[in-house]
Amino acid sequence: MNGPVVVGFDGSPESLAATDWAAREARRRRLSLELLQAWPWPKTDVLGTDEAISWSRQRLAAREAELREALAGTEVASAHVPEDPVEALTAAGRSATLLVLGSRGLGTVHGFLVGSVSQQVLRRAECPVVLVRAEDPGAAGEETGDVVVGVDLRHPCDALLAFAFGTAALRSVPVRIVHGWEPPVGSEYLSATAADGTARDLSAVDRDRLEALSAQWRDRFPAVGSTSSLVHASPAAALVDAAATAGLVVVGRHVRRWPTGPRLGPVAHAAVHHIGCPVAVVPHP
Repeated sequence: MNGPVVVGFDGSPESLAATDWAAREARRRRLSLELLQAWPWPKTDVLGTDEAISWSRQRLAAREAELREALAGTEVASAHVPEDPVEALTAAGRSATLLVLGSRGLGTVHGFLVGSVSQQVLRRAECPVVLVRAEDPGAAGEETGDVVVGVDLRHPCDALLAFAFGTAALRSVPVRIVHGWEPPVGSEYLSATAADGTARDLSAVDRDRLEALSAQWRDRFPAVGSTSSLVHASPAAALVDAAATAGLVVVGRHVRRWPTGPRLGPVAHAAVHHIGCPVAVVPHP
C-alpha cells in the first residue's frame, strides 16, 4: 500500500515522540508523512477559542516545518481538522499505510497509560496502528532491537508476518516469531503421567507447525534472519516476556463483528498495556 504514514499530533511529549518515530518510518518506507491534529470544538464563539485554535495551528505548523527540514526528500504535510480525534484518525486509517499514536508512558503498575483516543482507534482502525511511548529509548534515535511477532497457530497470521518481516527488512534486523502454548482445557483432570504425555504430543505438533510457518516466511524474506520459539506460557505472557529486548512488537487484532463493537483481544490488550517498546497492532481476519 502506498498511502501515507499518518501520525496523531497534539503537542504533548508523547505525540512528539510519535512524530519522530513516524518520520523515520515514512523515510524508510519511502512514503509521505502526514501530521493530523483533530480539534473537536469547531465553534469559535467561546471566549478564548480563537486564540487556542490559532496557537494549536502554529504549533502544528512549527512541527511540520521541523520534520520537513529533517526529512529531506520526504513529503511532509499536516492537517488541522475540526473533528473528534477518534473519528478523524479512524477515517485517516482507511487510506493510510500506517497510523502512529503516542502513549503517556508506563504507569506505576508497569503498564501503558493508554488514553481513550488510542484505545478506540486501536480497536477500529483498518490499517496497522503503532503505539509509541515517549520514554522509549528508540523514540529519540534509530531503533536497534529486533522485531518480535506473536502468532496464534489456530488462526491465519499472514498479515502479521508480512508486516513483521517487511518492517525488519527495512531496518536490517532479525525477526523473532513467538507462539505461547498452554495445555488444553481439561488436561488438569488427567493423571500426571497422562497429562505430561498429552502435553508433549500436542506441543510437538504445534512446534512442527510453527517451524513450517517460519520456514515459509524465511523463504519469502531470505535476507531477514529469523528464529521461532514455542513458549510454555499464556500467549500474552510469552509475548510480554519476549519483548524485553525488542525494537518493535507486532501483534494481531481479529476483525470481527462483536455485539459490543470492535475490541482488542487479550494478547493485543496485554501488549499495548505492558510492553515498553513500540507496539504495532495489525488487523487481520
